[in-house]
Amino acid sequence: MQFGVMTVSDITQDPTTGRTPSEAQRIKDTLTIAKHTEEVGLDVFALGEHHNPPFWSSSPTTTLAYIAAQTERLILTTSTTLITTNDPVKIAEDFAMLQHVSGGRADLMLGRGNTGPVYPWFGKDIRQGLPLTIENYDLLHRLWREDVVDWEGKFRSPLQGFTSTPRPLDGVPPFVWHGSIRTPEIAEQAAYYGNGFFANNIFWPKEHYQRLITLYRERFAHYGHGTPQQAIVGLGGQVFLRANSQDAVREFRPYFDNAPVYGHGPSLEDFSEMTPLTVGSPQQIIDRYAAMRDTFGDYQRQLFLIDHAGLPTKTVLEQLDILGGEVVPVLRKELQKNRPADVPDAPTHRNLVEKIYAGAAPREAVPAANRGDNLTAGSPYQDAVRTGSAFGAAASKVGA
Repeated sequence: MQFGVMTVSDITQDPTTGRTPSEAQRIKDTLTIAKHTEEVGLDVFALGEHHNPPFWSSSPTTTLAYIAAQTERLILTTSTTLITTNDPVKIAEDFAMLQHVSGGRADLMLGRGNTGPVYPWFGKDIRQGLPLTIENYDLLHRLWREDVVDWEGKFRSPLQGFTSTPRPLDGVPPFVWHGSIRTPEIAEQAAYYGNGFFANNIFWPKEHYQRLITLYRERFAHYGHGTPQQAIVGLGGQVFLRANSQDAVREFRPYFDNAPVYGHGPSLEDFSEMTPLTVGSPQQIIDRYAAMRDTFGDYQRQLFLIDHAGLPTKTVLEQLDILGGEVVPVLRKELQKNRPADVPDAPTHRNLVEKIYAGAAPREAVPAANRGDNLTAGSPYQDAVRTGSAFGAAASKVGA
């Protein structure tokens, strides 16, 4: 199991003080939170992507690369990268580069996004959200696995003899999670490619996400990637912790009541009953999240949202201290108990390299002398072995 935190990068007024941080301060504070995530022993830091106020994270890979330079062990990922409005070529380049500068401590979560106006800002039609998702990921998948790509689709200009650089670290593409809060087609897409499915189950009742995850597991097996229990699942979550539940509820209530997403809606008590939001003592959080396996089966990644709704950075760091010191160590043990031997570990670059190369030396992409004309010059890499229309170790060793 991997445990970590995710941020949506909101800049929200603190309802208890009336103060709203500047963009500069919120960015600086998020970097502090990310570094502390590693310091308290958690595994993953995930950053969302937004292109409108009051959010600041328009360039997640830039931020994650900086965090990679400030940490040693932390896995950096997104929550989510917009597969609909970003060019797949740029995603391929940016995340391969993040792989290299982080030493393989990078993966990504792809999603359609939940901000409607973002589509026309980038020249896209929201009514084409699902077709964009399907086509763009098909191209991204190929760009990481084929040294030279010929491609034609509906939503972007064709590619002829195109090479995405740099090539993925060790010839192994970043692991992809397909994130969804409501869409069966995304679960189907994750299953088809044998990728991970991340159910960000922070808004709706568990039964809704149970159906999505069950669909994903069944289709994962249908496409021949393993048993349903071997599918790779991640879950979102929300917590606020204090030594006793009364203090936690009292302190968190004004932030919940005024939160930009769910504020002025259901009560804190009703929302906590309907969703994974848990406000209380460490033991309450342990009990609630240890029971997630009963609903969703054994899974690989648990992310917590802890820095939203205007919470002061000092409070967020205290939340991390409790998570890392009192909650996650117990959850690791609880969720490992009676875990079947065939349930895979959470994906990391290291175990993906081992799976693909089985102890052999991984690929080191070495460019050949090339003028950018891959149509006639063959592979642009000295180490390439041609397989069909694809070049390189990844073409023959990295599957769907």
